[in-house]
Amino acid sequence: MTDQAAASQPALRRSIGPFQLFAYTLGGMLGAGIYGLVGRAAGELGSAVWLGFVVAMVAALLTGLSYASLGSRYPRAGGAAYVTGRAFAMPLLTWTVGLAVMASGLTSVATQSHVVAANLIALAGLPAVPPVLIALGFVLILAGIVLRGIRESMWVNIVCTVVEAAGLLLVIAVGASWWGSQPLLETPTGEGIGLSFLMTGAILTFFAFIGFEDTLNVAEEARDPRRTLPIGIIAAMLAATALYIAVAITAVSVVPWQELAAAPGPLVEVMARAAPWFPPWGYAAITLFAVANTGLLNYVTASRLLLGLARHGLFPRALTRIHPRRHTPHVAILALLPVIVVLVLAGDIGQLAAATVLLLLAVFSVVNLALLVLQRRPGEPHGGFEVPWPVPAAGALVCAALLVNRVLAGDWRAPALAGALLLAILLAFALLRPQATPEAMEG
Repeated sequence: MTDQAAASQPALRRSIGPFQLFAYTLGGMLGAGIYGLVGRAAGELGSAVWLGFVVAMVAALLTGLSYASLGSRYPRAGGAAYVTGRAFAMPLLTWTVGLAVMASGLTSVATQSHVVAANLIALAGLPAVPPVLIALGFVLILAGIVLRGIRESMWVNIVCTVVEAAGLLLVIAVGASWWGSQPLLETPTGEGIGLSFLMTGAILTFFAFIGFEDTLNVAEEARDPRRTLPIGIIAAMLAATALYIAVAITAVSVVPWQELAAAPGPLVEVMARAAPWFPPWGYAAITLFAVANTGLLNYVTASRLLLGLARHGLFPRALTRIHPRRHTPHVAILALLPVIVVLVLAGDIGQLAAATVLLLLAVFSVVNLALLVLQRRPGEPHGGFEVPWPVPAAGALVCAALLVNRVLAGDWRAPALAGALLLAILLAFALLRPQATPEAMEG
């Protein structure tokens, strides 16, 4: 495509402001995971569960700072795939990173659709309606919102994020009077808090921060991304940390950590004791907003990733088309729809979703290394937010260490599935033999 032809094509609309970026990042991190994670973390960390979130935030913030710097340098759709291609000029690596992140997003959309269906049936009392029909309907609604425009997607995200955050703030508000009633450094083993204990906490709670990476994919649609994208990512990570710590302290203060770990719905149990007036269906409604938001953000992310990979020449050029009125990558959005539908029809893909999240740790290591390479390359543009080289270096090491520890110490099924998925991605590259185009590496 010539420069003149490229210039005549519609472009993504730069309409995302700093507050929208903040809400996008925060909404991606909060999700519904925190509502169950507090209980599992209490089982491993005791009443010191709040400390696990502090350590995890430090570990996650290293990579978050790298993403913020890259977003201010290269505000392009494609996110991790774009910066990987630019740094290493290796189509296979770019393909692998892009598809790993996309697989995580698509499996998340399908998984959340089933959760939405289950919650809607419980709330509305529709036992006769097949859950898969509700899940498919939810996916179609998501596709319609994402097709409609980035502004509409951002407003829906803001509404959902406000509800998610309000649910956590409510827990803190009703349980704040219980603070100080329980020790906050009690461990399951009764031993002191050492390095091994802190690492265990970081590994478990690190996944509560996954979601900040989605913001890099909408950098091309942000106003003044050199300034606003770093603010959005860093502010959201700090806000999420404050919420997580306060919720964790509240939870172990209201409910002894042993009982919290055994509760099927930890925060529901906290509310039942601290605010018995709160209706039991309340958290089912809040969860509905949380999982719907996660599905929406992952659909947006996946479509921008596919757009970026197509620009690299790794997918058909038709996927780079932008709608002239809506300024959305409509072809990429529609191309992903049948893939999501197949995943929804496949039923329970929880293990596959866990495997793709595991692959994100490998992607984080690669992206941190990409920033190191780009920082040292003469002629590369500087962003509005720069970090010293020890930040991405430490980020790469931390993510690699978390990945190795998870593979060696955790359930073997998720790592095995992650390996199989990685093999499938490499096999697809060998069969299709896509070649990156030279212009894909340009600014």
